[in-house]
Amino acid sequence: MNKYLRLFRFGNCLMGTLGVLAGALIASGTGVAEHWFNVIVASAVVVLFIAGGNAFNDYTDRDIDRTAHPGRPIPTGEMRPKDALIAGAAVFVLSAALSFLMRDLLCISLVLIACVLMVSYELFLKRRGFVGNVTIAVLIGMLFLLGGAAVGNVEIVIVGACMAALVNVGREIAKDVEDMGGDEGRRTLPMRIGVRNACTVAAVALIVGPVLSVLPIIMGYFGPLYYLIFAADAVFIYSSYIIYGDARRAQKLCKYAMLIALAAFILGAVYI
Repeated sequence: MNKYLRLFRFGNCLMGTLGVLAGALIASGTGVAEHWFNVIVASAVVVLFIAGGNAFNDYTDRDIDRTAHPGRPIPTGEMRPKDALIAGAAVFVLSAALSFLMRDLLCISLVLIACVLMVSYELFLKRRGFVGNVTIAVLIGMLFLLGGAAVGNVEIVIVGACMAALVNVGREIAKDVEDMGGDEGRRTLPMRIGVRNACTVAAVALIVGPVLSVLPIIMGYFGPLYYLIFAADAVFIYSSYIIYGDARRAQKLCKYAMLIALAAFILGAVYI
């Protein structure tokens, strides 16, 4: 059992449910309890989806992981690549099947589209650099959309989803800059257009994302606690500045800024 928990990286799976729960809270505020069944199903779908994605990742990166992640189940010999592929496919199919319990066309469509994107990413998109960065960012944004769809109010989470996708594009590029020396078999954006130009693309994403955060204020969606978002915006914009000299620090700061932004959206929705 331990090798499967490590294959699926269960901690990451649980973290993914935060996006769904946040989307649901943002979309319905204190009324989220009325939609408890769909929210629980959506969270379970995401856990299985991420588990399947991690298993596929270990299968496709099995040769790279011998040096990059030697402690994972396949490099250690605890699991055959074929078994990892079967396990990943099984939980992936279960994830898609479980989505039908929500009986909502948008929820089901989001899950099926996400499955196609994840498989495409593992098979060929991640080796194409920037396209892979965008794919991962879109998948992160879709967590918020699924949470909103689960409670029947996806419109209010669109800004949050777009903001999450944009800043994650910037963070993914920063990670590629940081890992440039160790990437194998990939043509990342820094490799294609140079480090400085790639940093500029990342910086633009990290600035445009915060600009979008003003829209909920204009539309009057949230309460005054939403103004905490400006603290997150400041960190994102600062990260866009330091990425040229310290990509590692920039991408780490983005993680903290994402947590602040998440809190701002949730508090703003709950305390109107």
